[in-house]
Amino acid sequence: MNDAIMPIGKITPQRLADTIVEALETMILEGTLNPGERLPPERSLAEQFGVSRASLREAVHRLAAKGLLISRQGGGHYVTENLGTSFSDPLVELLEHHPEARRDLLEFRRTLEADCAYYAAQRATQADRARLTETHDALQACYADDSGRNVKAEGEADARFHLSIAEASHNAVLLLTVRNLFRMLERSMVTNIDGMNASETENRNGLKQQHSLLFNAIMEGRAEDARSLAGAHIQYVQRALSERTETRRRQERASRREMLSRGRPG
Repeated sequence: MNDAIMPIGKITPQRLADTIVEALETMILEGTLNPGERLPPERSLAEQFGVSRASLREAVHRLAAKGLLISRQGGGHYVTENLGTSFSDPLVELLEHHPEARRDLLEFRRTLEADCAYYAAQRATQADRARLTETHDALQACYADDSGRNVKAEGEADARFHLSIAEASHNAVLLLTVRNLFRMLERSMVTNIDGMNASETENRNGLKQQHSLLFNAIMEGRAEDARSLAGAHIQYVQRALSERTETRRRQERASRREMLSRGRPG
């Protein structure tokens, strides 16, 4: 009795273009290539990968078909600009004008950024530390400038510092989540700073100290301290905003009572 022969298809090696696609996708996912960033010139990139320009070109075309890259005639290849910006403008506007939405975002940030700080303290590379130092110094420079304060610039610097922490976490899901929120965080930080009346010395000094403590904990690899400090920072912002809101409500209530008393007959 003859054994039945099972048909087996030939095993083919992975196409070179597949390998290039995987490499570029990984670089986009981990933040090595950022949204809007231009890829190195085709010849240079092919040499770095050790592949032919034809194989690289095929991989780029496939990534463009997926919506991850765009090509500009005479201008090279770019990571798609709007990757990680899925929050629409109406939602940003909702955040700015509704205190409940700002509260929800702060609660979410407390969990998200505490984890980012924890892993950043454990995993930050030399390049990450350089980026953290750069963004931290830029934020501290905003605090040090007392002449003609720019709340918008301060909020943007604050957001960039927190984004650099997410990048240093080397957790792709955390990073993509923070990037998704980046525009919202940037705008909300401006709103928070303005709402806290950050020109008040106490609030401003508090923010300055908290960011420095968090920066130092990450740079020194103190993961648990970094997580605790990140959470405490968000709590501080929540508390300051709550106190500010309550003060405004009391002022509005007193103003209404005064108006009524003026309208009553003596």
